[in-house]
Amino acid sequence: MTSSYTSPLPDQIDELWEQRSELTPGHTEAREIIIGAIDQIDEGKARVAFVDPTTDDVVVDERAKRSILLGFKVLEMKESQVGDFHHHDRMPLKTRLDGVRVVAGAIARWGSFLAPGVVLMPSFTNIGAYVGSGTMVDTWATVGSCAQVGENVHLSGGVGVGGVLEPPQASPVVIEDDAFLGSRSMVVEGARVRKGAKLGAGTILTSSTRVFDAETGDELPRGEAPAWSVCVTANRTKSFPGGDFGMPVLLVLKRLEEGQEHDKLALNDLLREHGVNA
Repeated sequence: MTSSYTSPLPDQIDELWEQRSELTPGHTEAREIIIGAIDQIDEGKARVAFVDPTTDDVVVDERAKRSILLGFKVLEMKESQVGDFHHHDRMPLKTRLDGVRVVAGAIARWGSFLAPGVVLMPSFTNIGAYVGSGTMVDTWATVGSCAQVGENVHLSGGVGVGGVLEPPQASPVVIEDDAFLGSRSMVVEGARVRKGAKLGAGTILTSSTRVFDAETGDELPRGEAPAWSVCVTANRTKSFPGGDFGMPVLLVLKRLEEGQEHDKLALNDLLREHGVNA
């Protein structure tokens, strides 16, 4: 946590964190505190991370992450059943789904937050994740533990948004409002897709991925898809003792006007022009 941010979760979580090696499901008082904290994350009253509107930095609430990790210490393994499907886990499935459309086959764990207006096709949303209103999590997409996804985002079929639960201070993946991730794209290791960015199908973005502007050749901040841009995975030649090899990079094909909605058909045409589909 930053020094200027105060977590809404109880400070007892930090005390319990120091005692975590001793905690078991038999510690009733500790379990109640931890369950209450995770419930606040589940309701959206607390969240693992957010973008500070003043500094534009990603602020991580370590106490929220600690609450989730402590949950695995104090919750017992339990068997549950949904139709013919049997589950055996410490964390139950999410039950707060007001205003959320959940298609059969979609799974969301307790401790994830889904805002009203979210649509889950058969997909998986892990504990600690935050998904904003109007966002579509399409078929076989995964939203990893603690990943933060904004409003009006489209995670296309098979997209993988990575989870970052440990260490507690590590920044999770952040997908900002109005972003579009093309089919089978992977965003992992705390990478950031800024507002309005569009990723072509199969794009790979990690925290260490080098990013280049196709028009200028300039290198941009690593691990970030710039706001209001269209991006794809490309290769950049790098020399090694054993020869020259193409290393993956993120290539910014086009800049959009800030706030510009990019028509999906136009986006498809642009990507196909460069041999990529959405």
